[in-house]
This record gives sequence, structure tokens and C-alpha cells, in this order.
Amino acid sequence: MNENEAKNPSKVYFTTFRCRTDEGPADKLKRLIKAAGIGDIDMDGKFVAIKMHFGELGNMSFLRPNYARAVADVVRAQGGKPFLTDCNTLYPGSRKNAIDHLYCAWENGFTPLTAGCPVIIGDGLKGTDDVAVPVEGGEYVSEARIGRAVMDADVFISLTHFKGHEMTGFGGTIKNIGMGCGSRAGKKDQHSNGKPHIDPALCRGCKRCMAECANEGLSFDAATRKMSVVGQNCVGCGRCVGACNFDAISFTNDAAVKELNCRMAEYTKAVVSGRPCFHISLVCDVSPMCDCHAGNDAPILPDVGMFASADPLALDQACVDACLRQAPMPGSFLAEAMTAPGFCDHHDHFDNTNPNAEYKTCLAHAEKIGLGSRAYEIVNVR
Repeated sequence: MNENEAKNPSKVYFTTFRCRTDEGPADKLKRLIKAAGIGDIDMDGKFVAIKMHFGELGNMSFLRPNYARAVADVVRAQGGKPFLTDCNTLYPGSRKNAIDHLYCAWENGFTPLTAGCPVIIGDGLKGTDDVAVPVEGGEYVSEARIGRAVMDADVFISLTHFKGHEMTGFGGTIKNIGMGCGSRAGKKDQHSNGKPHIDPALCRGCKRCMAECANEGLSFDAATRKMSVVGQNCVGCGRCVGACNFDAISFTNDAAVKELNCRMAEYTKAVVSGRPCFHISLVCDVSPMCDCHAGNDAPILPDVGMFASADPLALDQACVDACLRQAPMPGSFLAEAMTAPGFCDHHDHFDNTNPNAEYKTCLAHAEKIGLGSRAYEIVNVR
């Protein structure tokens, strides 16, 4: 159990990646989710959405299709009709519309043959096929714009690659659901609470940030060789912040990331409320940045294991706590950051990896709005 005590902590089931000689990690994942109670969900004849991230082209830290196949196999064995899903992105890359998104998924190995079920892009061809879902108790969002296919499903399962993130500290279950299930309008809604600022004294004019902007939110002055933010176009997605190697870009509104976290938690509540849900998180290949990048750095932490729970918040809290108990991987981005001149130790692996990021607000707000509990009990599955 973590430091947040409660009378009835949520159960989080855990197993390592160690396997017997007669099974592999995908087989062990099946045993884990069965022990965690996925069999208690009535799936007979029902549509079952399995929400995951297919990885940007060039990125290799995303979850292998074998894990998706394991979940789909269990769903089909219970009579369900599973499909893998994700929604389109705001930023440039291979997943901004359904055609490119599907090609990306296929190239990264997610086909009906390998994954055991179809891939359906949740918000349609251009990211406009969404549903306005009321957020009960929402403080920042009254209606969440969620991909229609996600909401049409009778049962919702999240399959998450737990890793670092340049804005939200880590990318876990809540981010996979809240941001990942938002349509393009929904993603813009979550990011619309703040705009970045560029310090001209630190800007080198390398234009790397411009390559990450899909909305003409940045402008380059050829005379001064400096970048600036075009306020009326910027959606506040923060991709430019992660792209800058010189710390020239930050959010003008200090609360922007915290408000993003709160909106993301409320979007998650919109997705999971009112229907059977089950959540899985694999803490492996813990890259310092999101799988949305067309590339990935080496893991900052060792592989920890597989987690499953009916409570998405308890699941994220358990994964965070497990990661904080690990030692940084030698030679990783995190290890190098901790030995750099002027390093300020935040005593937190995710804060030390991305000092401009913040994640505690997300967990606190998720508990406040009744998404789940931060108190949990670990049940080991061998």
C-alpha cells in the first residue's frame, strides 16, 4: 500500500516480467488480467474497445502488438468483440488523420493477424467524429469531446505503456485515456489553458520547435534568427517545449500544466463513467519522453513489471511508486541529468527527467473528482 491510507484501498495486481520456461510475457499478461478479475466483466456479444498507443513512426518504445493480442484473446474467449483504438493527434506526424494513423499502426505491427482484432481510429477520418460527454463534477470541463468509436463501445479497456512525458511528468493510464480518447477538438480543449513563451536570449533559431507545430503557432524572424509564438494560432499543446534543447520555451501561465492535468483527469472520467472498465499498465522501456515522438531515447529506469486494476488512479499511483523505488539506468538521460552542472535534485525521477513537467496535480484532482483512489493494495501474481 502507498502512503495514502484508506479503509478500502483499491486492489492493484502486479507481476514481474520474469517467466517460466513454458510461457512468455504475453502469456503471463493473460494470467495477470484473469487474476485481476477481467473475467467478471460481461462481454458476451459486446463491443470492447482496447485503448492503446500505436507509436509514432520511428519510435520503438511503444508496446509490442503481442501484448494487445493477449488482451484481445482473453476478450474473445469471453465472447466479446474487441478492437484496438486510438484517436488522431494535433501535432505533425504519422497519426494526424485516420489514413496515416492506420498505416502507422500497420507498419508498427498492429494488424488483425498480429493483434487478433481490427484497428479502428476512434475519432474518424479527420479527427472530427466525436461525442460530447458530460463530466459529472467537472471543474474545468463541462463536456468532453471523445472519439465516437470509443464511446460506442460497451466495455472499455486501457492498455498503457508507462513512460516519462515532457509535460505531464509521466504518461500513464490517465493520460492514455484522457488525452488519448479526446478527439482533435478534445485535445485542443485540454491544451487550451495556456500558451508558451519563447525567451529570445536563449533561442538559437534552430527551428526544431517549428517542425513540431501543426497549427502555424510559431514564427521565425529571418532578420533576428529568433522564434516567436503566434498567439492566435497556438493551441498550447506543448510539443515545442519538449522539442527545444536550449530551454528557451516555457509556459507563460505557470498553472498551464497543472490545469492540463486537471482537464485530462476530467476527460478520463468522461470516458470511463457508466460502463464496465478494466485497466492495464506495463512499466517497461521507460523512455524519458512520450511515444508520440518519431524516435525514443534509452530507458531511464529498469523494467518493473505489469500492473492491472479496475481503478485507473490507483494503477497510476502504484506505477509511479514502483518507478520511484528504482535506481536510474546508468548512461540514461536521467542519469546524465543528475550529474550535470547545476543539477537540482527534486528527489523524484520524473521531476528530475523533465523539470518543467508536473504530475502530482493530476493524481490529486483525479481523486478529488471521484475517478478512483490513490490508496491501493498490491496483489502479487506469480
